[in-house]
Formats: sequence, C-alpha cells, structure tokens
Amino acid sequence: MRITTRGRYALRATLALTILGKGGIPVSVGDLSEYEDISPVFLEQIFFRLRKAGIVRAVRGPGGGFFFTRPPEDLTAREILLAAGENLGDAPCDKHAESCDRVVCCPSHKVWVDLNRIMNDYLAGLTLSSILKAGAASQ
Repeated sequence: MRITTRGRYALRATLALTILGKGGIPVSVGDLSEYEDISPVFLEQIFFRLRKAGIVRAVRGPGGGFFFTRPPEDLTAREILLAAGENLGDAPCDKHAESCDRVVCCPSHKVWVDLNRIMNDYLAGLTLSSILKAGAASQ
C-alpha cells in the first residue's frame, strides 16, 4: 500500500473539518487551506471526490463551505482514503492471485495478503474522532 499526497491531505483536511466544523457548521476551502497550509486548488479536487463519495456536502454562497454527511465518530480513515482515490488493496508483489501463475508455490504471497488485510482493518477501525482524541492525548 502506498498513500499518495492526495490521500494524506484528504485525511488532514477532514480532520481539520472535524475541528473547524463543530456542530455541522460549513467550513470553506479557504479556511481549511489556511488551517492546514494546503493549496486551495488541491483541496477543491479532494473535496470534489469526498462529495462524490457522499462523505461531505457543500453549501454555496456566503457562509458556505463543506460539512460532513455523518458524524466524525462514524467516518473512518479507510473511507476517507478510498474516497480520495487511494488504492488500499495492492499487495507489494506485482501479481494478483487471479493473474499470477506462482500464487500456489509463492511462500510470500500470504504475507502480502495478510499485511493488506491488517492495514485495511486498522484504517477501518480509526474514526476521525478517535484520531483527534489520540492526538490530543499524546500532546
């Protein structure tokens, strides 16, 4: 699994939206950009994907911005990364079981499959709220 800058920024931006948008208040891309020091153009692209995935909604006009469609306690890091376009299913080997003629005799294949499962399970267990709580506890 390789997380790109887009995935990292998507997670940072949604955590910022959790902080700045308490109570469902829409937060502008400009405010998120300033808060996280991320290009507003890049954030627009990310939030387009998040909106398309149903994670956020947009309100246009003065006082507009983005807000979550569900509480941060219900949104996982895995959902955010997938919505941002990250591929969380790739094993480090260059073959997949259905296209690999070595899968039966390859001793390392199970290692990569298990590692991907563990990472996906971990990300699926991390909610935006739990990430913020863990971050606050470590400071």
